[in-house]
Amino acid sequence: MKLSTVLAGRHFPFQSVKEVLAKANEVKSGDTLAGVAAESDLERIAAKEVLSRLLVRDLRENPVVSYEEDEVTRINQDSIDPVVYGQIAGWSLAELREYILSYETTEQDLKRLSTGLTSETVAGVCKLMSNLDLIYGANKIRVTATCNTTIGQRGCLSTRLQPNHPTDHVEGITASLFEGLSYGCGDALLGLNPVNDTSASLGEVLRRFDEVKNRFAIPTQICVLGHITTQIEAVRSGAPTDMIFQSIAGSQKGNSAFGFSADTVREAQALLKERGTARGPNVLYFETGQGSELSSDSHYGADQVTMEARCYGFAREFHPFMVNTVVGFIGPEYLYDSKQVIRAGLEDHFMGKLTGVPMGCDCCYTNHMMADQNDVENLALLLASAGVNYILGVPTSDDVMLNYQTNAYHDAAAIREILGLRPIREFEQWLEKMGVLENGRLTPRAGDPTIFVR
Repeated sequence: MKLSTVLAGRHFPFQSVKEVLAKANEVKSGDTLAGVAAESDLERIAAKEVLSRLLVRDLRENPVVSYEEDEVTRINQDSIDPVVYGQIAGWSLAELREYILSYETTEQDLKRLSTGLTSETVAGVCKLMSNLDLIYGANKIRVTATCNTTIGQRGCLSTRLQPNHPTDHVEGITASLFEGLSYGCGDALLGLNPVNDTSASLGEVLRRFDEVKNRFAIPTQICVLGHITTQIEAVRSGAPTDMIFQSIAGSQKGNSAFGFSADTVREAQALLKERGTARGPNVLYFETGQGSELSSDSHYGADQVTMEARCYGFAREFHPFMVNTVVGFIGPEYLYDSKQVIRAGLEDHFMGKLTGVPMGCDCCYTNHMMADQNDVENLALLLASAGVNYILGVPTSDDVMLNYQTNAYHDAAAIREILGLRPIREFEQWLEKMGVLENGRLTPRAGDPTIFVR
């Protein structure tokens, strides 16, 4: 394993696979903050050259957090198919990249390949790709999952309807919910971020979601995105839910900072099998985002793309219905501007797909970033071209509770029309019955929430 190269007459030695991975990453403010980024574009290119020559075996045998101290590493390593891994262990990362992008490589080939890839390998090959490579590679793969309906089928673009409210006022939430439904949003999920993380508050919102879902016979899923332990408590107290949610990190230490472990997730799965309201089998929802490990000092000196890839290796173990990267939410300390946000969104989507999890994206930014609404609309269109399972929808793109910007309720309809995409079929049929959609396009009735209260 050679960890050095000569470029432009200069010798570039690297001390470890972890350092090569970090310095081969595209420019990210979070890596600079962590002190792991390349010091120049020339060093970055040198690291990419060294990375391209490393073998799949080298990446598996050198995880960025050791097997002995980290359950995320253990879950990822223990999930690898030994037969598939044995067939590709001797490939270089350059050869892996060419295989993924080859026109001869099919979707089934890539799904089989994913069972032999550790997260570090997925991150490594991602760093050798351009934005267009990431779109092209991800577009080859569709990862479906079933809760009440099936997400991720080719030709579909779904949405998570996010009717957040600054005080969790149920009537205000319901009004926003009706508006989103009237624009054709919500086939992936009716999902709220709560202000009050108590089982009583979560239960109140879940009961309203369940009431609306059943009253109007909406073929979708419901969830309130409280802490996983609060959701468990709410379900045990009788609250209805189709899924349980949790933000996840790429290390055990990061997940501990979030207040849970793999056993907590297993507890939630077992509870939903017994008392959940979905038909399943996929009843979990995970969110990720580059930089979270650095913010909790749980990155172990690794770069944020590699730590993000490890989130997907962890998620794969639990067969979730939804995974999404909240790509620009943490702020400019980790993703400084629109260029970094767009790159991160494409990276995360590709890595999730290649790992084998059903990926969506919250194409978002905060107001102290060098980004604006045009940038997240660009990202949403690029991701839809790449076959993303879903994006989010909030009123007028502005989340009044989380104080960030993402896609508006009507954005998905525009993207669907541009690219010839549709909602999940059962949900589309329901929209047609409600008069909101006709032949795949919104009708003049769309955007009128009073259709649900007349």
